[in-house]
Amino acid sequence: MRTIHTRYEDPLDRLWTTCAERVGLTLVREPGAYASTDGRGLLKISVPDELDPDDSLAQMIFHELCHALVEGPDSFTAIDWGLDNTSDDDVLREHACIRLQAFLTRSRGLGSVLAPTTDFRLFYDVLGPDPFVRHPGEAPFSDEAGARRSITLGLQALARVGKKPWSPHFLEALDATAEIARALAPIADGKSAREGALPSIWTTIEAPWPRHPRTGLPLARTGAEAAHHTCGDCGFAARAGRTCRKTNSPTKQSDPACERWEPTPRCEDCGACCREAFDVIEVRPREAFAKKHRALCVVRADGSLDLPRPGGRCPPLVGDGSAQAPYRCTLHGDRPRTCRDFAVGGDACLTARRRVGLST
Repeated sequence: MRTIHTRYEDPLDRLWTTCAERVGLTLVREPGAYASTDGRGLLKISVPDELDPDDSLAQMIFHELCHALVEGPDSFTAIDWGLDNTSDDDVLREHACIRLQAFLTRSRGLGSVLAPTTDFRLFYDVLGPDPFVRHPGEAPFSDEAGARRSITLGLQALARVGKKPWSPHFLEALDATAEIARALAPIADGKSAREGALPSIWTTIEAPWPRHPRTGLPLARTGAEAAHHTCGDCGFAARAGRTCRKTNSPTKQSDPACERWEPTPRCEDCGACCREAFDVIEVRPREAFAKKHRALCVVRADGSLDLPRPGGRCPPLVGDGSAQAPYRCTLHGDRPRTCRDFAVGGDACLTARRRVGLST
């Protein structure tokens, strides 16, 4: 009688189970669980018979990790990532998760393999070429303000992908999934399609997007605004387009734009540096601001001054970034040197926008 020394595991199951473990989660399969977390490191996923034919354990784990990215590292200690699954209160946060999924999967040709399940798949399917730009097809699902909120949350989540506990395991699992998918795509289905069965999900694999010749990032997708631009006109190109501030990589002005391209920010629309990204502004005692608006400042132990910003918002800032109420500093003429030295499109500007989810 043959002695059995090993057991078979589905490659994607093993890949994403390991990813979950390295991020800090223990996976269990449990009937009726669908997908839930207990706030103590346990991730429960339904047994195979309870999933739809185009669902997989890999896809379910991937979706839950995207939820964790949207909610932040503190969500690991909250039941179901801190989300309310019994009402529509967190629909915009679900939309943010789905935008993130689309952004991460499409560039790797995995848009169908790791797509979300349930009725939220309808939202996923109407997303435009750039999931972080509102597409007309989204209108039935949320208004402009809701879309703007879910886009912000999704971009903040994207900024966490390269940080612990997700990095490097999350992107490694994604890239390995793409390699497996590309190997299977040419031989998917076999006889099953001729026998009337549903086609294999591996037949949906798309070619990965071309990569930037110097940064290695996926190039802008067809139909996205960035597809008509180059590194030279990116809002975060340094030294006349010869360096990318987002990756610190050398580039050429004529290089095609990558997926992170964006125009030069407009302060009236953005306001990141004034409304949320920083908690305090240093003010020099001899500045006009210190002399005219001393009541807004607090004195440090060394005699210098700080302008506190409760909740991150600077007291003189008004507006909400809308066309009707653009961001505006009511004390702009007296602003401190720190503010005067703040360059639009500079490193600090990029940091501020990343912190509020406007840049990647």
